[in-house]
Amino acid sequence: MSQVLTNAAEFTVSEIAQAVKRTVEDEFGHVRVRGEISGFRGQHSSGHAYFTLKDDAASIDAVVWKGSYARLAFKPEEGLEVIATGRLTTFPRSSKYQIVIENIEPAGAGALMALLEERRKKLLAEGLFARERKRALPYLPRVIGVITSPTGAVIRDILHRLDDRFPSHVLVWPVRVQGETCAPEVVNAIEGFNAFGHDSQIPRPDLLIVARGGGSIEDLWGFNEEAVVRAVAASGIPVISAVGHETDTTLIDYASDMRAPTPTAAAEAAVPVRAELIAYVDDQGARQRQAARRSLASLKDRLRAAQAGLPRAGDLVSTQRQRLDMASSHLTTGLRHLVQTRRVAFSNVSAAVHPRLIRQRHVELSDRLGNLQRHARSGLSKTVERARLRLDPSARQLPSAAATAMERKQAAIARLAPRLSPQPLRIELRHAQTAVVALNQRLYQAAGQLTVGRRQHFAQLVKLLETLSYRNVLARGYALVQDQTGNVVTSRDETNPGDALKLTFADGEVGVTVGGAPAARRKPARSGPDEGSQESLF
Repeated sequence: MSQVLTNAAEFTVSEIAQAVKRTVEDEFGHVRVRGEISGFRGQHSSGHAYFTLKDDAASIDAVVWKGSYARLAFKPEEGLEVIATGRLTTFPRSSKYQIVIENIEPAGAGALMALLEERRKKLLAEGLFARERKRALPYLPRVIGVITSPTGAVIRDILHRLDDRFPSHVLVWPVRVQGETCAPEVVNAIEGFNAFGHDSQIPRPDLLIVARGGGSIEDLWGFNEEAVVRAVAASGIPVISAVGHETDTTLIDYASDMRAPTPTAAAEAAVPVRAELIAYVDDQGARQRQAARRSLASLKDRLRAAQAGLPRAGDLVSTQRQRLDMASSHLTTGLRHLVQTRRVAFSNVSAAVHPRLIRQRHVELSDRLGNLQRHARSGLSKTVERARLRLDPSARQLPSAAATAMERKQAAIARLAPRLSPQPLRIELRHAQTAVVALNQRLYQAAGQLTVGRRQHFAQLVKLLETLSYRNVLARGYALVQDQTGNVVTSRDETNPGDALKLTFADGEVGVTVGGAPAARRKPARSGPDEGSQESLF
């Protein structure tokens, strides 16, 4: 076969790929493509996103670079119909063309509503919209935090309505209420208000209001973002959502603690009417005062009724007063009679308790105790001596008697030995020895018991002697006074100045000399009281 000659130019694969790339980019530099997202698995580890846009007849590869992905207002989601804005290009390595997307927007309201419904079901399944999570609003918040645009009519309506109903301290956190930065700013505002401490310089709000005016679904889309919904659900401060008009609904309406149809209605729900509160308090005060007056009047009537049934105070104590008067009149007579009786009894016994008689009785008892002590000692000595005389001969005779008895027994045994066996003789001898030992033990035991009994009797006599001895009296602080001859001095009249006396104390004797003038002889004092003196009660 012959080779066909041609003058066509030759191109490398790379040259063809680059030519196609330039042609596509020049012809389709900037395009808007409508299609359904397919094969989206999230961002790559590099931060880029790769997926496919398709319709019912064709498909095209799509890529979103990392820098463009962060600026997207609507993030790509699987199955979402979008309008992608970008430029067409080719990928020479695989000979494919693709679109590099710079912006994505939903393809009409239907797509947004489908995305909104899918997100609502997802958050509902997580329990963020549960009714039991919603908290009651504070009845009278001291500080109200408002999250809205500072330049719109919404903040003016809220402030004006709060001023009309109940002037309150309002903190405004300015945010953009639409656009790409709306959702992050609202999230930062909610988390920022919750970060305030109770002791910080800026007071912590008791209630939050997230507000915005009406608009299209695209304008309100920032309040449908998942991050905003989660921030509202996680807020530790109760939240009122007032986004859009009455017919507008966003996802934060489900997550908030209360949904207000308008920002003005949110202000009305936040605080009560001050005038109505004042009127209510006045009415409650009037009712309380009226109830107190009725209760007081009822108590007065009951007190009067109870008072009418009680006896007079004088009648309650009249009987006791009379009994007291009678007792007081008998008291004087009884005391006088008791004193007279005691005086007579004392006069009867005064003669028996005279100091001289007591001293004489003491001397007699001391002599008697001395005699008893001497008798006890001599009697004990005699008793012991008699017992010794009675027992000693027996004790001396006991060994000889035992030896004699033993000899008799041995002689009897010797006589009976031819007729008796050795074993019974040993037994009888052992019994005899045991009886002798027992008798000896009883003898010594009887002598010991007798000695112990005599000693105990002697000890009792010694204790009696010590009890009756005058030395016990000296141990209590008294002293025995004796003259030079040893006689006991019992009266002052028995001493003269210059006499030498001996004082005997419990621990020894001391010699003293009497000083001063001779004692005058005085008549004994009268035992009874004077006629004009006051009588003693004792």
